[in-house]
Amino acid sequence: MSHESSLIHDLPHHTVRRAIVSEMQNNVYLVTAKETGQQILIDAADDLPAITTLLAEAGSDSQAPARLSLIATTHQHWDHVRALAGLVADTGAPTAAGAADAEGIAAECGVTTSRPLEHGDTVSVDGVELAAIHLRGHTPGSIAYVLETGDGSAPIIFSGDSLFPGGVGNTGQVPARFTQLLDDVEARLFDVYPDAIVLPGHGNPTTLAAERGSLTEWRARGW
Repeated sequence: MSHESSLIHDLPHHTVRRAIVSEMQNNVYLVTAKETGQQILIDAADDLPAITTLLAEAGSDSQAPARLSLIATTHQHWDHVRALAGLVADTGAPTAAGAADAEGIAAECGVTTSRPLEHGDTVSVDGVELAAIHLRGHTPGSIAYVLETGDGSAPIIFSGDSLFPGGVGNTGQVPARFTQLLDDVEARLFDVYPDAIVLPGHGNPTTLAAERGSLTEWRARGW
């Protein structure tokens, strides 16, 4: 992985890096505080060596020595936690995830969630603060994490598998789950943020502005 390929946002106070891992093309994101060196990694998906490389590449992003201070998981699905146990063992970092997915994460990889999250909670380390937005439907405890950039530009939403370019995440063809997820995405993301960069759990980024005009269409089609 090259330096250029992993650095996707160089902000006034933070860097955001990405590694793409596994046959499912999972996105692993790393936010580093430039002033303090403290880091939050989002979704320790498959491929611990790639995550270790990502952490090493971020070593030059801060004035202070870089340190992984928290691992935040968007949801309990296996492909998003395959490297979680190994990364916790290597770094000793605490973990955060949606309270309703904590049992599922423990069942998948044996990691007990240090900080179970509810909607509206804040996860923070020195220099990085993320709002926890509970988006029910893809899994019971799916969490999107929102980084305010601090420079007046649009926030960055790490949406997990709840919001992608072109629609919301998979809800198992269960209408009630789809309606719940779209309701939450609309009320808790689109109605709150005029615009934001959306970095999903797989695939390419999008923005709320680019997707906003399609909400009615998504609701009508039912997926």
